[in-house]
Amino acid sequence: MGKAVIKAAASAGLQILPVSFGSPDESGNIVQVCGNDIKIHGPPEREDVLASIYDEHPNLIVVDYTVPTAVNDNAELYCKVGVPFVMGTTGGDRDRLYKTVEDSKIYAVISPQMGKQVVAFLAAMEIMAEQFPGAFSGYSLQVLESHQAGKLDTSGTAKAVISCFQKLGVSFDTDKIQMIRDPKQQIEVVGVPEEYLSGHAFHMYHLTSPDQTVSFEFQHNVCGRSIYAEGTVDAIIFLAKKIQSRADKRIYNMIDVLREGNMR
Repeated sequence: MGKAVIKAAASAGLQILPVSFGSPDESGNIVQVCGNDIKIHGPPEREDVLASIYDEHPNLIVVDYTVPTAVNDNAELYCKVGVPFVMGTTGGDRDRLYKTVEDSKIYAVISPQMGKQVVAFLAAMEIMAEQFPGAFSGYSLQVLESHQAGKLDTSGTAKAVISCFQKLGVSFDTDKIQMIRDPKQQIEVVGVPEEYLSGHAFHMYHLTSPDQTVSFEFQHNVCGRSIYAEGTVDAIIFLAKKIQSRADKRIYNMIDVLREGNMR
């Protein structure tokens, strides 16, 4: 995701600062992306490096695509330094995440789903759930989600869609989500093209009526990462405008970005 966002940001004409954070084993490594030599700094250096860069570049916005276990520590770092950020990482303690950002009063876009079109689908689901509560009462639900093997947690998008179905009257426990991470199953069962095993997001939601005579199926499949990278760049531009205008609201999500209507 880091490489995909850099490519999308470069195409959009944004300035990319050649700095990233990683694990102790990655510290000191140089990654070349779009003509940029990105230096990776380990945990001990993070705060000093970030503070120095932010002092030199006061318009800095950090982009975070890491792992669930890093979400809260990273957010606390950004808030301590005072740098705004866009976070597409899923998982972590979300209540603690939002409280940390609220208390710091920094600007941020936080969304477990950065794909604009997928977010629009989620928004439509939320509208349906609000306007027609209980419309699917008694229906059973099956959920399958497939992502690259490196995705450690359950899809945040799937959880959000399930929440809408629950408001629509469907009884479903998120523990029943069928997570597919095995490449063989992804090809044979899910139908993921082999070239996208390392980066994809396939979701299927199947609803069946109590008497088994009616069924509904919702599906959204993403190959690659460009949809998320492009959405991330829109979020960066959106957040920069909010900071410049000194907007009262500080924490945003991708629905806010969509509603602004200024996407490229």
